[in-house]
Amino acid sequence: MKALSGYYYVKPLENGMAASGDGDAIQCRARGIFKKKGVTPLVGDHILYSHTENGEGVVDEILPRRSELIRPPVANVDLAVLVFSVREPDLNLQLLDKFLVHIEHAGLDTVICLTKQDLLEGGAGEDPVALVQSLYENIGYQVIVSSSRLGLGTELLTERLKGQISVFSGQSGVGKSSLLNRLVPGLELETSAISMRLGRGKHTTRHVELIELPGGGFVADTPGFSQLDFLELGVEELSTCFREFASYAEACKFRGCSHTHEPGCKVREAAEAGKIAASRYEHYVQFLNEMKDKKRRY
Repeated sequence: MKALSGYYYVKPLENGMAASGDGDAIQCRARGIFKKKGVTPLVGDHILYSHTENGEGVVDEILPRRSELIRPPVANVDLAVLVFSVREPDLNLQLLDKFLVHIEHAGLDTVICLTKQDLLEGGAGEDPVALVQSLYENIGYQVIVSSSRLGLGTELLTERLKGQISVFSGQSGVGKSSLLNRLVPGLELETSAISMRLGRGKHTTRHVELIELPGGGFVADTPGFSQLDFLELGVEELSTCFREFASYAEACKFRGCSHTHEPGCKVREAAEAGKIAASRYEHYVQFLNEMKDKKRRY
Protein backbone atom coordinates (compact mmCIF):
# COMPACT_ATOMS: atom_id res chain seq x y z
CA MET A 1 0.00 0.00 0.00
CA LYS A 2 2.91 2.36 0.72
CA ALA A 3 6.71 2.42 0.40
CA LEU A 4 8.63 4.81 2.64
CA SER A 5 12.23 4.90 3.96
CA GLY A 6 12.91 1.22 3.28
CA TYR A 7 9.64 0.03 4.81
CA TYR A 8 6.75 -1.54 2.91
CA TYR A 9 3.25 -1.25 4.36
CA VAL A 10 1.31 -4.37 3.42
CA LYS A 11 -2.41 -5.12 3.66
CA PRO A 12 -3.48 -8.77 3.92
CA LEU A 13 -6.04 -9.94 1.36
CA GLU A 14 -9.47 -11.16 2.41
CA ASN A 15 -11.25 -13.12 -0.32
CA GLY A 16 -8.97 -11.53 -2.90
CA MET A 17 -9.58 -7.99 -1.64
CA ALA A 18 -7.42 -5.82 0.62
CA ALA A 19 -8.69 -5.68 4.17
CA SER A 20 -10.51 -2.44 4.90
CA GLY A 21 -9.40 0.02 7.56
CA ASP A 22 -6.14 1.86 8.16
CA GLY A 23 -5.10 -0.27 11.13
CA ASP A 24 -4.55 -3.45 9.13
CA ALA A 25 -1.33 -2.51 7.34
CA ILE A 26 1.75 -4.48 8.42
CA GLN A 27 5.13 -2.76 8.37
CA CYS A 28 7.61 -4.95 6.49
CA ARG A 29 11.22 -4.99 5.39
CA ALA A 30 12.31 -6.72 2.19
CA ARG A 31 14.64 -9.73 2.26
CA GLY A 32 18.24 -8.99 1.29
CA ILE A 33 17.97 -11.35 -1.70
CA PHE A 34 15.89 -8.74 -3.56
CA LYS A 35 18.71 -6.19 -3.40
CA LYS A 36 21.19 -8.78 -4.73
CA LYS A 37 18.85 -9.47 -7.65
CA GLY A 38 18.32 -5.75 -8.27
CA VAL A 39 14.60 -6.08 -7.55
CA THR A 40 12.56 -3.72 -5.37
CA PRO A 41 9.02 -4.28 -4.06
CA LEU A 42 6.69 -1.66 -5.54
CA VAL A 43 3.47 -0.14 -4.32
CA GLY A 44 0.71 -2.21 -5.93
CA ASP A 45 2.67 -5.47 -5.75
CA HIS A 46 1.04 -8.67 -4.58
CA ILE A 47 3.54 -10.30 -2.25
CA LEU A 48 4.02 -13.22 0.12
CA TYR A 49 5.24 -12.17 3.56
CA SER A 50 5.92 -13.69 6.96
CA HIS A 51 5.65 -12.25 10.45
CA THR A 52 8.72 -11.46 12.53
CA GLU A 53 9.11 -11.60 16.30
CA ASN A 54 8.80 -7.84 16.76
CA GLY A 55 5.29 -7.74 15.29
CA GLU A 56 6.46 -6.54 11.91
CA GLY A 57 6.92 -8.57 8.72
CA VAL A 58 9.32 -9.45 5.96
CA VAL A 59 8.60 -9.60 2.23
CA ASP A 60 9.52 -13.13 1.08
CA GLU A 61 8.32 -13.17 -2.53
CA ILE A 62 7.00 -10.74 -5.14
CA LEU A 63 4.31 -12.30 -7.32
CA PRO A 64 4.29 -11.72 -11.12
CA ARG A 65 3.25 -8.22 -12.17
CA ARG A 66 0.71 -7.51 -14.90
CA SER A 67 2.09 -3.99 -15.38
CA GLU A 68 4.94 -1.87 -14.05
CA LEU A 69 5.69 1.84 -14.23
CA ILE A 70 9.18 3.29 -13.79
CA ARG A 71 8.03 6.84 -13.04
CA PRO A 72 6.07 6.76 -10.83
CA PRO A 73 7.21 3.37 -9.45
CA VAL A 74 3.91 1.45 -9.20
CA ALA A 75 2.95 -2.13 -10.14
CA ASN A 76 -0.32 -3.71 -11.32
CA VAL A 77 -1.91 -0.44 -12.37
CA ASP A 78 -4.95 -0.64 -14.69
CA LEU A 79 -5.57 3.03 -15.44
CA ALA A 80 -3.45 6.19 -15.58
CA VAL A 81 -5.10 9.52 -14.81
CA LEU A 82 -2.90 12.27 -16.21
CA VAL A 83 -3.74 15.42 -14.26
CA PHE A 84 -2.93 18.73 -15.96
CA SER A 85 -4.15 22.18 -15.02
CA VAL A 86 -5.51 24.69 -17.50
CA ARG A 87 -4.02 27.58 -15.49
CA GLU A 88 -1.39 28.03 -12.77
CA PRO A 89 0.64 26.33 -14.16
CA ASP A 90 -0.54 26.81 -17.73
CA LEU A 91 -1.26 23.73 -19.79
CA ASN A 92 1.92 22.15 -21.17
CA LEU A 93 1.05 19.97 -24.18
CA GLN A 94 4.64 18.82 -24.69
CA LEU A 95 4.78 17.45 -21.15
CA LEU A 96 1.32 15.90 -21.57
CA ASP A 97 2.52 14.09 -24.71
CA LYS A 98 5.63 12.93 -22.88
CA PHE A 99 3.50 11.41 -20.11
CA LEU A 100 1.27 9.79 -22.74
CA VAL A 101 4.31 8.15 -24.36
CA HIS A 102 5.28 6.56 -21.04
CA ILE A 103 1.72 5.39 -20.34
CA GLU A 104 1.27 3.96 -23.85
CA HIS A 105 4.59 2.13 -23.49
CA ALA A 106 3.36 0.63 -20.21
CA GLY A 107 0.17 -0.54 -21.96
CA LEU A 108 -2.29 1.19 -19.60
CA ASP A 109 -5.66 2.78 -20.25
CA THR A 110 -5.51 6.56 -19.93
CA VAL A 111 -7.79 9.37 -18.81
CA ILE A 112 -6.71 13.00 -19.21
CA CYS A 113 -8.08 15.09 -16.35
CA LEU A 114 -7.96 18.86 -16.72
CA THR A 115 -8.05 20.68 -13.38
CA LYS A 116 -8.67 24.26 -12.20
CA GLN A 117 -11.47 24.88 -14.70
CA ASP A 118 -12.69 27.66 -12.36
CA LEU A 119 -9.57 29.74 -13.22
CA LEU A 120 -10.79 30.08 -16.82
CA GLU A 121 -13.89 32.04 -15.82
CA GLY A 122 -13.92 35.31 -17.72
CA GLY A 123 -10.48 34.65 -19.18
CA ALA A 124 -9.56 35.93 -22.62
CA GLY A 125 -7.81 34.08 -25.43
CA GLU A 126 -7.95 30.51 -26.69
CA ASP A 127 -9.81 28.03 -24.51
CA PRO A 128 -7.27 25.31 -23.58
CA VAL A 129 -10.06 22.92 -22.53
CA ALA A 130 -11.70 22.99 -25.96
CA LEU A 131 -8.28 22.56 -27.58
CA VAL A 132 -7.41 19.47 -25.51
CA GLN A 133 -10.86 17.91 -25.88
CA SER A 134 -10.81 18.34 -29.64
CA LEU A 135 -7.23 17.12 -30.08
CA TYR A 136 -7.07 14.17 -27.69
CA GLU A 137 -10.63 12.85 -27.93
CA ASN A 138 -10.10 12.56 -31.69
CA ILE A 139 -7.06 10.38 -30.96
CA GLY A 140 -9.15 8.21 -28.63
CA TYR A 141 -8.38 9.49 -25.11
CA GLN A 142 -11.09 10.29 -22.59
CA VAL A 143 -10.88 13.87 -21.30
CA ILE A 144 -12.53 14.81 -17.99
CA VAL A 145 -12.75 18.48 -17.00
CA SER A 146 -12.66 19.17 -13.27
CA SER A 147 -12.50 21.86 -10.60
CA SER A 148 -11.80 20.87 -7.00
CA ARG A 149 -13.10 24.26 -5.82
CA LEU A 150 -16.42 23.82 -7.68
CA GLY A 151 -16.65 20.04 -7.33
CA LEU A 152 -16.82 19.72 -11.11
CA GLY A 153 -16.01 16.32 -12.64
CA THR A 154 -15.79 14.43 -9.33
CA GLU A 155 -18.72 12.06 -9.97
CA LEU A 156 -17.57 11.19 -13.49
CA LEU A 157 -14.03 10.49 -12.30
CA THR A 158 -15.21 8.41 -9.31
CA GLU A 159 -17.22 6.19 -11.63
CA ARG A 160 -14.27 5.74 -13.97
CA LEU A 161 -11.94 4.67 -11.12
CA LYS A 162 -14.17 1.96 -9.62
CA GLY A 163 -12.79 -1.53 -9.16
CA GLN A 164 -9.22 -0.98 -10.34
CA ILE A 165 -5.82 0.39 -9.35
CA SER A 166 -5.30 3.81 -10.88
CA VAL A 167 -2.30 6.09 -10.82
CA PHE A 168 -2.60 9.87 -10.64
CA SER A 169 0.35 11.56 -12.25
CA GLY A 170 1.22 14.87 -13.84
CA GLN A 171 3.21 18.04 -13.40
CA SER A 172 3.77 19.43 -9.90
CA GLY A 173 1.21 21.93 -8.65
CA VAL A 174 -1.64 20.96 -10.98
CA GLY A 175 -4.02 20.03 -8.16
CA LYS A 176 -3.66 16.24 -7.82
CA SER A 177 -3.86 16.36 -4.03
CA SER A 178 -6.85 18.73 -4.09
CA LEU A 179 -8.61 16.42 -6.54
CA LEU A 180 -7.93 13.36 -4.37
CA ASN A 181 -9.22 15.23 -1.32
CA ARG A 182 -12.48 15.69 -3.24
CA LEU A 183 -12.64 12.02 -4.26
CA VAL A 184 -11.91 10.71 -0.75
CA PRO A 185 -13.71 12.74 1.95
CA GLY A 186 -11.57 13.17 5.07
CA LEU A 187 -8.30 12.37 3.27
CA GLU A 188 -6.85 15.87 3.79
CA LEU A 189 -3.70 15.48 1.71
CA GLU A 190 -1.31 18.41 1.98
CA THR A 191 -1.69 20.93 -0.83
CA SER A 192 0.62 23.75 -1.83
CA ALA A 193 0.34 27.10 -3.54
CA ILE A 194 1.96 27.64 -6.93
CA SER A 195 5.22 29.53 -7.19
CA MET A 196 4.26 32.35 -9.56
CA ARG A 197 7.93 33.01 -10.32
CA LEU A 198 8.65 29.43 -11.37
CA GLY A 199 5.18 28.62 -12.66
CA ARG A 200 5.08 25.30 -10.85
CA GLY A 201 4.14 23.92 -7.46
CA LYS A 202 6.11 22.36 -4.66
CA HIS A 203 6.18 18.57 -4.43
CA THR A 204 3.56 18.08 -1.72
CA THR A 205 3.57 14.29 -2.26
CA ARG A 206 6.93 12.71 -1.39
CA HIS A 207 6.19 9.01 -1.59
CA VAL A 208 3.91 6.63 -3.48
CA GLU A 209 0.87 5.34 -1.60
CA LEU A 210 -2.35 3.52 -2.52
CA ILE A 211 -5.45 5.34 -1.33
CA GLU A 212 -8.65 3.33 -0.96
CA LEU A 213 -11.66 4.86 -2.72
CA PRO A 214 -15.08 4.90 -1.02
CA GLY A 215 -16.72 3.48 -4.18
CA GLY A 216 -14.15 0.70 -4.58
CA GLY A 217 -10.71 0.56 -6.12
CA PHE A 218 -7.42 2.23 -5.24
CA VAL A 219 -5.63 5.36 -6.41
CA ALA A 220 -1.86 5.77 -6.24
CA ASP A 221 -1.01 9.30 -5.21
CA THR A 222 2.49 9.95 -6.54
CA PRO A 223 5.13 12.68 -6.45
CA GLY A 224 4.71 15.19 -9.25
CA PHE A 225 7.27 15.23 -12.05
CA SER A 226 8.20 18.23 -14.15
CA GLN A 227 10.81 16.24 -16.10
CA LEU A 228 10.74 12.74 -17.58
CA ASP A 229 13.38 10.85 -19.50
CA PHE A 230 13.14 8.00 -22.00
CA LEU A 231 15.85 5.69 -20.67
CA GLU A 232 13.52 2.69 -20.42
CA LEU A 233 12.16 3.18 -23.96
CA GLY A 234 13.86 2.10 -27.18
CA VAL A 235 14.16 4.60 -30.05
CA GLU A 236 12.32 2.20 -32.38
CA GLU A 237 9.42 1.95 -29.90
CA LEU A 238 8.62 5.67 -29.74
CA SER A 239 6.33 5.88 -32.77
CA THR A 240 4.17 3.03 -31.44
CA CYS A 241 3.41 5.22 -28.42
CA PHE A 242 1.64 7.75 -30.68
CA ARG A 243 -1.52 5.77 -31.30
CA GLU A 244 -2.72 7.92 -34.22
CA PHE A 245 0.41 6.99 -36.18
CA ALA A 246 -0.47 3.29 -36.37
CA SER A 247 -2.80 3.20 -39.38
CA TYR A 248 -0.40 5.34 -41.45
CA ALA A 249 2.81 3.63 -40.32
CA GLU A 250 1.62 0.29 -41.73
CA ALA A 251 1.74 1.79 -45.24
CA CYS A 252 5.20 3.38 -44.97
CA LYS A 253 7.55 2.40 -47.81
CA PHE A 254 10.43 1.32 -45.54
CA ARG A 255 10.26 -1.09 -42.65
CA GLY A 256 11.49 0.57 -39.44
CA CYS A 257 10.65 4.02 -40.84
CA SER A 258 11.54 6.79 -38.36
CA HIS A 259 8.81 9.04 -39.86
CA THR A 260 11.19 11.98 -40.17
CA HIS A 261 12.99 11.94 -43.54
CA GLU A 262 12.34 8.70 -45.41
CA PRO A 263 10.67 8.84 -48.85
CA GLY A 264 7.22 7.27 -48.95
CA CYS A 265 6.58 7.93 -45.25
CA LYS A 266 2.80 7.96 -44.78
CA VAL A 267 3.01 9.34 -41.22
CA ARG A 268 4.88 12.43 -42.40
CA GLU A 269 2.42 12.81 -45.30
CA ALA A 270 -0.51 12.61 -42.86
CA ALA A 271 1.09 15.27 -40.63
CA GLU A 272 1.66 17.58 -43.60
CA ALA A 273 -1.96 17.05 -44.68
CA GLY A 274 -3.24 17.93 -41.19
CA LYS A 275 -4.54 14.41 -40.51
CA ILE A 276 -2.12 14.17 -37.57
CA ALA A 277 -2.07 17.21 -35.25
CA ALA A 278 0.96 19.44 -35.83
CA SER A 279 1.76 19.60 -32.10
CA ARG A 280 1.76 15.81 -31.79
CA TYR A 281 4.08 15.27 -34.75
CA GLU A 282 6.36 18.10 -33.61
CA HIS A 283 6.63 16.56 -30.13
CA TYR A 284 7.33 13.14 -31.64
CA VAL A 285 10.30 14.57 -33.56
CA GLN A 286 11.54 16.42 -30.45
CA PHE A 287 11.33 13.25 -28.33
CA LEU A 288 13.07 11.19 -31.03
CA ASN A 289 15.97 13.65 -31.16
CA GLU A 290 16.15 13.74 -27.36
CA MET A 291 16.36 9.95 -27.24
CA LYS A 292 19.06 9.81 -29.93
CA ASP A 293 21.11 12.42 -28.04
CA LYS A 294 20.83 10.43 -24.80
CA LYS A 295 21.75 7.21 -26.59
CA ARG A 296 24.92 8.84 -27.98
CA ARG A 297 25.89 10.09 -24.50
CA TYR A 298 25.33 6.71 -22.86
